[in-house]
Amino acid sequence: SRAGMALSVLVILLLSMLYEAIKMGKAVLLRRALLALPHSLSRESLVEPEEGDTGPAQGRYCGDPLAPGQWFQYHVGQTLFHVVQVVLGYMVMLAVMSYNTWIFLGAIAGSTLGYFL
Repeated sequence: SRAGMALSVLVILLLSMLYEAIKMGKAVLLRRALLALPHSLSRESLVEPEEGDTGPAQGRYCGDPLAPGQWFQYHVGQTLFHVVQVVLGYMVMLAVMSYNTWIFLGAIAGSTLGYFL
């Protein structure tokens, strides 16, 4: 029926938008995890500065290093985001593989709107 088709297209549109939102959330979580990592020690920061020398190690505080379990929490979060993204991607792909033009256009419109938002 027409109502069933419209509902199917709407669901695929929303799933495509959610896929894009999850993709963005995963990227934001990755960025936060990378910013929270302590900076590695370079050779210049290990060498004691000479008197009057303002080397790159002076005046540069990178913040507190991660708590012991914090990196693991970020990694678990990224893993969960990845699993949800893969499941949604395959669901949308299976819907598109029905070779229905309206479903295909719903997936394209949802992906476009999700990326735009």
